[in-house]
Amino acid sequence: MGQGRRMKRKQGAPEPLSEEHFARLKRKAGIPVDEGEQPAKPATTKRRRTAKKAAAAAKSKKPLPKTDIQEHLGDLLADDAEKRLGDDFIGSGDSVVDSDEEITNKRERFVFSDDEDDSDKEEALTAANIEGLSKKLDEQLEKERAEAEAEVQESALQTNLDGDRPKVLGSFEESDDESGNAKSLLAPDLQLLRQRITDIIRILGDFAKLAEEGRSRVDYTSQLLDDICAYYNYSPFLAEKLYNLFTPREAFAFFEANEAPRPIVIRTNTLRTHRRDLAQALINRGVTLEPVGKWSKVGLQVFESSIPLGATPEYLAGHYILQAASSFLPVMALSPQPGERVLDMAAAPGGKTTHCAAMMKNTGVIVANDPNKARAKGLIGNIHRLGAKNVIVCSYDAREFPRVMGGFDRVLLDAPCSGTGVIAKDPSVKTNKTERDFMTLPHTQKQLLLSAIDSVNHAGTGGYIVYSTCSVTVEENEQVVAYALSRRPNVKLVDTELPFGKEGFTSYMGKTFDPSLKLTRRYYPHTYNVDGFYVAKFKKIGPTPANVSRSRAATDEPMLASDKAPIVESTSENAGGEGSQGEFGGFDEDEDREYMERAKRGAMRRRGLDPRSLDRPRGGEKKSA
Repeated sequence: MGQGRRMKRKQGAPEPLSEEHFARLKRKAGIPVDEGEQPAKPATTKRRRTAKKAAAAAKSKKPLPKTDIQEHLGDLLADDAEKRLGDDFIGSGDSVVDSDEEITNKRERFVFSDDEDDSDKEEALTAANIEGLSKKLDEQLEKERAEAEAEVQESALQTNLDGDRPKVLGSFEESDDESGNAKSLLAPDLQLLRQRITDIIRILGDFAKLAEEGRSRVDYTSQLLDDICAYYNYSPFLAEKLYNLFTPREAFAFFEANEAPRPIVIRTNTLRTHRRDLAQALINRGVTLEPVGKWSKVGLQVFESSIPLGATPEYLAGHYILQAASSFLPVMALSPQPGERVLDMAAAPGGKTTHCAAMMKNTGVIVANDPNKARAKGLIGNIHRLGAKNVIVCSYDAREFPRVMGGFDRVLLDAPCSGTGVIAKDPSVKTNKTERDFMTLPHTQKQLLLSAIDSVNHAGTGGYIVYSTCSVTVEENEQVVAYALSRRPNVKLVDTELPFGKEGFTSYMGKTFDPSLKLTRRYYPHTYNVDGFYVAKFKKIGPTPANVSRSRAATDEPMLASDKAPIVESTSENAGGEGSQGEFGGFDEDEDREYMERAKRGAMRRRGLDPRSLDRPRGGEKKSA
């Protein structure tokens, strides 16, 4: 019986180890193998030779014996090579190093980079040394900070020092020559001008220690004003007027702020939408914005927009209006209430008027006046677009308003001014304002403010007047307010209730004003990043006395047109009927009846009716006849 299938597939006993196997092991170990020990390899068995086997075989091979001819040729070639290469050859002499030996030596030692030293070795971080390492790191940082501060101070003081006093004005002879040649300079070095401006401001900040001997504060101030005129392109008159409002350092910040535009701000029209909904809609259109501040619930500041803000569907639908942040402040100070009668004496282009309408929730009446009929068209357009339905537009000289119409609960007067607070918008103010402008403008502003006071009814919930300008000069602000307080003893200043702003001046350039002017508020572009603005709020506490004009007639002060306007008393002789407004005169009923009849006839024609039917007697009158 033969083997089965399973027995054939089973592994049998291993073959006995041959001499060839032992010879292979000796070759791997580097032991020479005798040729007699190597058995003859059968011709049929061919195995692949690996690189390791080839290397071992090369080591185990013995060099073949050289003949005399080969030795003689080798010596000749060696001598010839030495003669041709010479002694300077890099491989000649004893400096030749065996590459194998060099590799072996490199393996036996560690190799570090050239820029590595012991200070760069990091110590292992453990729980024991963590406190020490952190302390060491803090000391190193403190040392670096001290070195940086010392370097900054040293660089700041490198300005032609004579001891500790910088020389920025030069000698007296040089200053005279420079003043003589200043007009011939067409393109001054702006970098040198700015450096001199900063140096003079630093000297004026610590005049006792840094000023040169023999130099007065006037010398430095005059040089500073000249440099400001040349660097910022102001007229000398306006530069000096604005400089006197601040300290030297703050004046420099003010001039710098006027060179940068103010942020773009939009006001949400709460008559049509909410601020959150408007912000979400504009964000979806690619506008980057955020609330203008905690002080306003309707303002949004725009940082970036991929679309024109004056052409969005939201703008055309009246959801917002482009308006400066400082223009919110007068309306916030006025705080009109629903159901009141409000007068806006200089309303165009309508930002403040529509803001009042939104705060009044489209109730009451707002009379929006602007003497310029061309600007009144834009006012009407904004009123319609924003949906203000309680506004009446008229075009009168605002100084006539006490006689045209009176009895308002609140009056807003954003008076025309020089625009020194909005130089960033209109740089032409730097050069086109003269001393005459600052004499005529305050005169007009005083007339307008007295007219506003006379247009207010002190009874009821109102009796408030807000006076505001986009100027920062004292002539247009504190002096006008002080004048109104002196001419109208029936008004007083009250708190504006605005959450921020600097107090108004109570003294300026030797002039002293009423202490209550601290209640007014000033806004500067370098402090609040808004346009320069001034806001004052009055409260009318009683009727205007009839003898105010007569009592002032004996004084040396000139009489204004508004002061000469008669104050109508509420007597039975001049009362216009039961609806007379106390201290204000009644209306001319005959003239009003003519206008009313004309309006009725026009309305009937538009409806297709015969206006002559108004002249026909009624049926009841015929029967009685």
